[in-house]
Amino acid sequence: MMHFRARTPLHRSLSRLLALFVVLLGVQTAPAYRAHAATPFKVIAFYDGTYDAAHISFDHEANAWFPQAGAQNGFTYTATTDWSQLNTANLAGYQVVMFLDDYPHTAAQQTAFQTYMANGGGFVGFHVSAYDDDTSDWPWYHDTFLGTGTFRSNSWGPTSETLRIEDAGHPVTAGLPATITSSVSEWYSWQNDLRQNPDIDILASLDPSTFPVGTDPNQTWNSGYYPIVWSNRHYRMVYDNFGHNAMDYSTDTALSSTFASAQQNQLLLQEITWAAGQSGPVTPPANATGPIHGYGGKCVDIAGANTANGTAVQLYTCNGTAAQNWTVGGAGTLSALGKCMDVTSAGTANGTKVQLYDCNGTGSQVWQPGANGSLVNPQSGKCLDATGPSSADGTLLQIWSCTGAANQSWSLPS
Repeated sequence: MMHFRARTPLHRSLSRLLALFVVLLGVQTAPAYRAHAATPFKVIAFYDGTYDAAHISFDHEANAWFPQAGAQNGFTYTATTDWSQLNTANLAGYQVVMFLDDYPHTAAQQTAFQTYMANGGGFVGFHVSAYDDDTSDWPWYHDTFLGTGTFRSNSWGPTSETLRIEDAGHPVTAGLPATITSSVSEWYSWQNDLRQNPDIDILASLDPSTFPVGTDPNQTWNSGYYPIVWSNRHYRMVYDNFGHNAMDYSTDTALSSTFASAQQNQLLLQEITWAAGQSGPVTPPANATGPIHGYGGKCVDIAGANTANGTAVQLYTCNGTAAQNWTVGGAGTLSALGKCMDVTSAGTANGTKVQLYDCNGTGSQVWQPGANGSLVNPQSGKCLDATGPSSADGTLLQIWSCTGAANQSWSLPS
């Protein structure tokens, strides 16, 4: 399904979307990686947040995930929709610039960014930040810097794919296996063949084993060569083709998470540290298993130790049983008794109950640590909450607007 720049809104019809099965990752803090960054650095991300629910969903996730990543990996993250901050004086205070869902369109902003990159600044761009259907619109950025030229086509609907690491010797790909599993995204192809550009270093591409790519027969790729992550050898930059969540457009509900792939997250964090002038692999720790402590000193518990889908998740006196033995896994999944903590019916409203359900990799089962010990479900933007608030045995857990209150503070196993 074709994209246009944020300046030209396009209504998308509801598509049948596939759930994502993710690679497990331990995240006792979010995200659970430790980068070998020598000194702290600063990242600034520019975005619009006004066009296409899938891009807006990614923006919201990025603006929650990167501050947490920074706290664990030695950088601070600032996000802004004020593109006038893309000026030489302001950029001097940052080591990495991100474009989440667009690129600058004024001459002053474009000049400031080009100067910043020429002077050794770092850059990480995502998905639609490369989109262009006008050959006269900033040729330096699209033709020289990114190497893409104009947009050619896209796959549809959004899917998780197998990516082949093309340059295993680059610091960005350090420690990764020969192939990795991506998060769900729509994928773009471009006018220019990046393999023919000596300035471009393709870091990852769609592996031949992953075809067909897409779920719409009219927009499915059955073969071909499609770069996904690459760098320009003259700059400290990386472009990532991903950054488009699967959506139920009729309800504005995200059905996937861009940060649901452990291996892709590792790649992304290594991109950031390398773009900042540092390098070294980030290492995910082993999965953590144990009780989740919460309000009133009680533990998160599966009612009756029942393994049926829909079983309530509650507070209960800590007792060391399997019903309170949670494993922190794939991009923030919390599992016990072989199933995952899940937001009922992918709800987003205050008071939606939390339940036990078959692990399925959807956004309903993603929990990311936030401020004040909270656990945030990025799909809803709400926090795990003890109803009432009460700490009585049997108190049900729900999602609720994040308040910083004690009944939303949780201690994960370590």
